[in-house]
Amino acid sequence: MDFVMPDFRLAAPELFVAGMSLVILMVTSFATTRARSAAFWLCELALLGALLLTLFSGDVQRSLTFSGMYMSDLFGSFLKILVCLSVAIVLQYGRAYMADRKIDSPEYYLMVLFATLGMMVLISASHFVSMYMGLELMSLSLYGLVAIDRDNPRSTEAGMKYFVLGALASGLLLYGMSMLYGATGTLEIHEIAQRIYERSANDLVVVFGLVFVLVGIAFKLGVVPFHMWVPDVYHGAPTAVTLLVSSAPKLAAFAMAFRVLVLGLFDLAEHWQSMLMLLAMASIILGNLAAVAQTNIKRMLAFSGISHMGFMLLGLLSGVVKGEGGTYAVNAYSSAMFYAVAYVMMTLASFGMVILLSRAGFEAENVDDFKGLNQRSPWFAGMMLIVMFSMAGIPFFVGFFAKLSVLQAVIAAGNISNQPHYYWLAVIAVMMSVVGAFYYLRVVKVMYFDDATDQSPIVATLGMRTLLSANALSIAIVGLLPNWLMQICAFTLLH
Repeated sequence: MDFVMPDFRLAAPELFVAGMSLVILMVTSFATTRARSAAFWLCELALLGALLLTLFSGDVQRSLTFSGMYMSDLFGSFLKILVCLSVAIVLQYGRAYMADRKIDSPEYYLMVLFATLGMMVLISASHFVSMYMGLELMSLSLYGLVAIDRDNPRSTEAGMKYFVLGALASGLLLYGMSMLYGATGTLEIHEIAQRIYERSANDLVVVFGLVFVLVGIAFKLGVVPFHMWVPDVYHGAPTAVTLLVSSAPKLAAFAMAFRVLVLGLFDLAEHWQSMLMLLAMASIILGNLAAVAQTNIKRMLAFSGISHMGFMLLGLLSGVVKGEGGTYAVNAYSSAMFYAVAYVMMTLASFGMVILLSRAGFEAENVDDFKGLNQRSPWFAGMMLIVMFSMAGIPFFVGFFAKLSVLQAVIAAGNISNQPHYYWLAVIAVMMSVVGAFYYLRVVKVMYFDDATDQSPIVATLGMRTLLSANALSIAIVGLLPNWLMQICAFTLLH
């Protein structure tokens, strides 16, 4: 077999992050007195370098390298830029939080960087082997991060629960991939699509493989009924880690779902579309109803995150209508992508606010901890109001347009296919959004209409205050001007 030299330029961002991980390992081994600070800044430098290399090293056209295991395209590049940016923001938000609790070890920054590397590999994977490698690198790093506060029983329990359930989901995913390999004779995603299109694969085995692969994807997205880990992990992990788990990995999971289902298993859409409908509806209903009963804001945001992922799936499943495609399908997929990006923006700001109000020995985890925030800081009460309004889908914030674009895609699918169940999907989604508005507005109510039980001043660095303000204001600005982001999502999907 002839050896073909890989085009390392296409994978330069991942190689740079891997190289910087080794640099951090070496530097922190010798710099014993300032190891934490060195690890933090080197980690941020690695993310900035990866972001710039992603901008300038990739091709506009879709290219394959590493024997077809790695794909470079605009879709992947855009998501990798967002991942690097999100993780850099996570580190900035969480630096003081982790330092106050003395859990900001160099290993923390290394695991964050390894998780980022896993997400980048997962986003660019065009082969089941590289996809599984990226997924496991990301997952194993996140398991360790969730349990990083080893003296806290809640954190270690969450880490153990996440590990056990994650290992089970990985096993099911691997089993599904092996069935697809057995039926098609290949692990390369585009080759699988070709074999299924040519009807040269065993249909029954392929459908069974699809079911197991879908379970793995659903677990990573945290949708019902594979959501059990979400509230416990969000609640048990240190808030800076919760911030990471709830944000950038969702973009990687979206990329994985799109590449596997749309690019690889499109001719099985009649099977996975109906399964996604059930997952999406169950997630939207259960997520919103369970969030109403929560008094812990981290658990409330966990259940609301489940419902948001259900909305994202609505956009993904609406892109497949028999006999139609082209612009309509791109609009549906871009609505799902826009929703994922908007969700990451909102969840960064929401958990950033939780970190802002926390301090050493005190976790601002309950909704009551936000009581009277307007009296303590009208500015940050306003920032939290923007975030909650956006998550509730109130005009004119980015969350409103994310929901609107997804619902438009669902209704368009109903119009084209003349199937009434699409309309029912849209009606249920809107009704559950109204239910969801209750618990988001409850936070706004306690901030503005309840007296503060904690009158202590809000202590945070200037960088933290500036970044959090910029994060919240970006939600409002993108909400006022959503078209440019929607057009970027559509453009990257087309190329």
